[in-house]
Amino acid sequence: MTRPDTPQPLTLTEAIIPVASLILFVALSYYLFGDGGAGGPNQVALTVATMIAVLVAWRRGHSLDALRDAAIASVGSGVGAIFILFAVGALIGTWALSGTLVAMVYYGLQLLSPNFFYLTTCAICAVVSFSIGSSWTTVGTIGVGLMGIALNMDLSPAITAGAVISGAYLGDTTSPLSDSANLAAAAGGVDLYRHIRETALTSLPAVAIALAVFWGLGRPGDFDAAEKMALMQSAFDITPWLFLPLALVVGLALVRVPPFTAIFLGALAGGVLAAVIAPERVSALGGASDGTPGWLAVIKGVWLALASGYKSDTGYAVIDQLVSRGGMASMLNTIWLIITALAFGGVVEKAGVLDRLIAPVLAAAKSAGALVASLVGAVFATNVVTADQYIAIVLPGRMFKGAFEKRGLAPVVLSRTIGASGTPTGALVPWNSCGAYMAATLGVATWSYLPYAIFNLASPLLAIAVAYLGIRMLRVQVSTGKDAASAAPVAPQHHNTDNP
Repeated sequence: MTRPDTPQPLTLTEAIIPVASLILFVALSYYLFGDGGAGGPNQVALTVATMIAVLVAWRRGHSLDALRDAAIASVGSGVGAIFILFAVGALIGTWALSGTLVAMVYYGLQLLSPNFFYLTTCAICAVVSFSIGSSWTTVGTIGVGLMGIALNMDLSPAITAGAVISGAYLGDTTSPLSDSANLAAAAGGVDLYRHIRETALTSLPAVAIALAVFWGLGRPGDFDAAEKMALMQSAFDITPWLFLPLALVVGLALVRVPPFTAIFLGALAGGVLAAVIAPERVSALGGASDGTPGWLAVIKGVWLALASGYKSDTGYAVIDQLVSRGGMASMLNTIWLIITALAFGGVVEKAGVLDRLIAPVLAAAKSAGALVASLVGAVFATNVVTADQYIAIVLPGRMFKGAFEKRGLAPVVLSRTIGASGTPTGALVPWNSCGAYMAATLGVATWSYLPYAIFNLASPLLAIAVAYLGIRMLRVQVSTGKDAASAAPVAPQHHNTDNP
């Protein structure tokens, strides 16, 4: 085959090759290394798959410079997520140092019962995420504390992570403060609040299913936390003041301060709090025993907690395991994974892989239900291939908009389907920025928590079921420009300035 001088559309076989290569190499990585693949092998798999995608695209006329620029631009789009990961690592480090994490676990052991722990975890995260509109902030603060409580109750980390994520993603799909909800509404060209009302059609049943499942997974029996609580009290001076950094982060999120700023300020607050209430512990981490002056040792201790986390040596295994963690450095493997995944996504998008794969699926959709199912599949495939939930919202929305218009479906049907599938399914893909973040923050591999991320699994399936059942499949009367089901004017295109 002669290489063309200008870019040409891929054949179906050529479009399949990069995606099949990615799946093959990641599957081989999991077979050889198990959950440890995220520590390097998965990144190698993504890099090799990217080189294969570059070769395919180059053979179809794309220049190496253009493909390089596409990869760089795609990685650049993930810089925001990378800085949030750094901030979460810093926050965990100083909250471990100050005792905020221990306080969350201490009071949680007093208030929560193992019989209903998974149910309560999901409900708490759902309320918090709806209030602040961010699954990442919810998981990075409340979620970390709940994982510590589960550890001390000898409950399943995988189920707990699934409960945390299930609750956290309710807000990301239905809160007016959510950037992804705003973006989904903009992708369909509908009013935000109308989009949220329609998205609730799938989100509320999905969270109800999740709560029912987690209620059934509760572990019956008594639990005596007195001994563990006594150990915590002996190692840390536990008071309600330790919740000040958490209150700061939640408050900043409520007033719409960007996630990185809110989380990193929470990390700094944790460091200041540690220096005030436990200067001996902070100075010990800073090397006071090596002759570093007292005030410099305190500064150095907070600095180290931000950079490399806190290492506890109380002698109590349950305490040391809980608080020996955090630091920006703890997120480097995850950031490495995101960078390689986004580079792959940038190349395949530039080459037109998704366009070629989705086109025959779109053409084969003969009914409204099949069209919605095709959109859900395309959104998930985009999350897999591009490793970015925002691309998974915008790109399929752009590709399917004309098809929905031709069938007379209201734009809100498009936006609610994207909202129900784009954001939740990102957390189910290990190399997606969302899946990588959840695994790194909660300390549970994506493959382990995936079966228990009930909301994330149920939401896209309910979107398909609703379509096939014909529920709220609003239509537009071409002659009047109104929805046939509601006779309400179709909302004009709305673009929220908070969208990324």
